[in-house]
Amino acid sequence: MTTANRLAVLGCAALVASTAAGCASATKVVTGGDSNGAITMGTTNVTTVLDPAGAYDAGSWMILNNTFQSLLSFPAGATVPQPDAAQSCEFSGTDAKTYHCTLRSGLKFSNGHSLTAEDVVFSVQRMMKINDPNGPSSLLSSIESVEAKGDSEVTFHLAGPDAVLPAKLASAAGSIVDHQVFPADKLLDNAKLIGSGPYKIDSIEEMGSGSHGPGKVSLSANSNYKGDAKLQSSKFALRYFAQADDLKTALDKGEVDVADNSLEPAAAAQIKNDELAGKGDLKVAEGDGAETRFLVFNAKDPVAGNLAVRQAAAQLLDRKALARDVYAGTVQPLYSVVPTGITAHNTAFFDRYGEADLNKAKKILANAKVTTPVKITMTWSRARAGADELELIKKQLEAGGLFQVTVEQEANWDAYKEGWKAGKYQAYTVGWTPDYADPDDFITPLVVDGGAFHNGWDDPKISQTLVPESIKSTDRTAGGSYTQIQKLVAEGVPMLPLYQSKSFFASRNNITGIEGTMDTTGVVRFWEIGRVSKK
Repeated sequence: MTTANRLAVLGCAALVASTAAGCASATKVVTGGDSNGAITMGTTNVTTVLDPAGAYDAGSWMILNNTFQSLLSFPAGATVPQPDAAQSCEFSGTDAKTYHCTLRSGLKFSNGHSLTAEDVVFSVQRMMKINDPNGPSSLLSSIESVEAKGDSEVTFHLAGPDAVLPAKLASAAGSIVDHQVFPADKLLDNAKLIGSGPYKIDSIEEMGSGSHGPGKVSLSANSNYKGDAKLQSSKFALRYFAQADDLKTALDKGEVDVADNSLEPAAAAQIKNDELAGKGDLKVAEGDGAETRFLVFNAKDPVAGNLAVRQAAAQLLDRKALARDVYAGTVQPLYSVVPTGITAHNTAFFDRYGEADLNKAKKILANAKVTTPVKITMTWSRARAGADELELIKKQLEAGGLFQVTVEQEANWDAYKEGWKAGKYQAYTVGWTPDYADPDDFITPLVVDGGAFHNGWDDPKISQTLVPESIKSTDRTAGGSYTQIQKLVAEGVPMLPLYQSKSFFASRNNITGIEGTMDTTGVVRFWEIGRVSKK
């Protein structure tokens, strides 16, 4: 139910989809800022593919969420999806196996073609048929069939109960494409994309300098849009940067108006400090985020596979120091796999372990007759704070002589992924970026049968009883089984939650509306961002 492209923005750059299928045909190379009045946002979440059937990373979904409609969407601050292209959607019966939607009337794509139930059916069937290895088709795998009745009625028949389907359809995986434009069996070139969202794509410029994929995507208001979004700017552009330093330079030079959460922690903190001191022309909007980061343990390793070792590490970890000393307050301590702001979040790890306590850690190891110091190697590949993250954790675990930690880096991200899949590492850090604002997206992909991190851990009560129960509940505002699941994860410690990212968007002082696009849904709403005219 997951692909490698979901495994976190991970700091300076998001994961880059490996396929070349959606490469833009435009040839102009980005050389500077925007001169046509558009608000320009910069990001290091680089991407290659923008076709919804092959796009599954933060850099592509930022574009898709603004240029395509889904049946449902997450409005600002919402934790339950609301109708978007649909007028209404609901489950039929009580088994969460049949889902019915009625479309709004008068929907059109930006090219003037009518958007009907036929396009919804086509979009789902196309995604499943293409089944791109770097795409999000796995999110819709519970759909057995989908059918249209007339122009406005769509019914999904599911292979099994899946009350999370509305949230999945509200993600960019649910983007509705024009059946008259998109091929049914292959990805469409980036430069030819047509959607029905509040913005339309005007042009795509290549990144240049030997890099593959878009460097800048220019957007303008879609005059055919039928929806609830109220555009604060008729023109918008997204620029991609390979390095956080390049983004910061462009921000300083005025080449971008807004920098998303891609800035290095120290840079974001400095801008905030300058703002408080009345210096410069930049400001920082701080809000919630749902990106999470974990120290994952290989449950099949002789050392890391020892429950007492993992619990002792949990007892020694000081998340507050990590957030303060390494990330300059741009993250917040995380005490469960489900982050703050998501339904059913709790503080299971704090409830069990409390503050860092050397004596309690000693007792855990002594009771299990574990010889100290416990020798363990911790590996990392990408991190916003580089090696400083694990070096501080090493210092915390080694205090009192209970652990002897070796920190190593695998610089090649592809090799890193293959390494953890093969069980090569004892412990390793990985981040997670959710697809939708539902607790299931932090449970099923991460802790069932080894999860996306392939750590070899599985609790049968979670995977065979609690998760199946939880996805039957159509009331997604209730905690249900997730409270118990988080407690079991804290007991088993297959991974240690480290932190939850805050959103630190830096912008020029005349930019408004940033707060409207900063929440745990992960949706960056370009239409909320405007500019105050200079007098």
